[in-house]
Amino acid sequence: MRALADSVATLIGRPLGAAEGIAIAVSGGPDSLALLLTTRLAFGHRVRALTVDHGLRAGSSAEAAGVASICDKLGIAHATLCWDGEKPVANIHAAARTARYQLMGDWCAANGVSWLATGHHADDQAETLLLRLARGSGVSGLAGIRRVRALANGVTLLRPVLDRRRSELHAIVGAAGLVPVDDPSNADPRYDRTHARALLAQTDWLNPERLAAATAHLADAEAALDWTADFAWRGRAVVAPSHIELDIARLPAELIRRLVVRALQVLGCNAPSGPETAVLMTRLANGQTATLGPVKVTSGAIWRFEIATSRQTPSSAGS
Repeated sequence: MRALADSVATLIGRPLGAAEGIAIAVSGGPDSLALLLTTRLAFGHRVRALTVDHGLRAGSSAEAAGVASICDKLGIAHATLCWDGEKPVANIHAAARTARYQLMGDWCAANGVSWLATGHHADDQAETLLLRLARGSGVSGLAGIRRVRALANGVTLLRPVLDRRRSELHAIVGAAGLVPVDDPSNADPRYDRTHARALLAQTDWLNPERLAAATAHLADAEAALDWTADFAWRGRAVVAPSHIELDIARLPAELIRRLVVRALQVLGCNAPSGPETAVLMTRLANGQTATLGPVKVTSGAIWRFEIATSRQTPSSAGS
């Protein structure tokens, strides 16, 4: 399928090499099966299929075996990866997603495969935008699902069908005569994504393709802001072994936020949350001192970041 090969080439910056493999995440649902079928047509024997058995519901092992059977008939190498051990009680979907990418990324790294593709599509992107709007996300969150994302160990995650509609992918599976897995969680009213999907289905003026296009524009804006933040960091940050000084004079609030997050991370505060960063910045703007994780920040004409002697949260740090 020329269009898919072109999409992959665009994402990786060149055509897929003749000796390079590409792994496809295949749950057995229609989206991933459609990606599997089209990828096989585009890349033949270079395709590897990976199924993660989360062990979260009855029948998951049988579903993974069903995917293995389909792959066997298509002549595609397949591996089932199991999420073993104790499962968390809270935020199970987020934990499962993290485990899934960890397992697949590790498999790819161990087997010399640099590219891992998933079947996320335009409808997924539209649902994600609605969910993040409801949560009050900033530009980074509203940029939605990334087309390309680096995983660990030199593996890169690709979303080559992010501009395709769900109905188009489902039609590919139907034409091939395959019966996809029906994941009951897709219709479970306990999950916000179920409601977002229903809203899109019931609201004519919420066009998934246009919403997906909006996320693409926001992703471009995010890239521009990242570039500008890099430029500002080089001119406004003084990095010493024991501290960092930031000159934030006359900078827009979003650039200040990005520089603050970078300074915190450089000094060992891993992935500060949006609310934590907002509280810290408010205190500094009011002339106070704040501490986040291991980092103490002193306000003034220049904001000074240094390793704190005691750990406090921004809301409890002294002024």
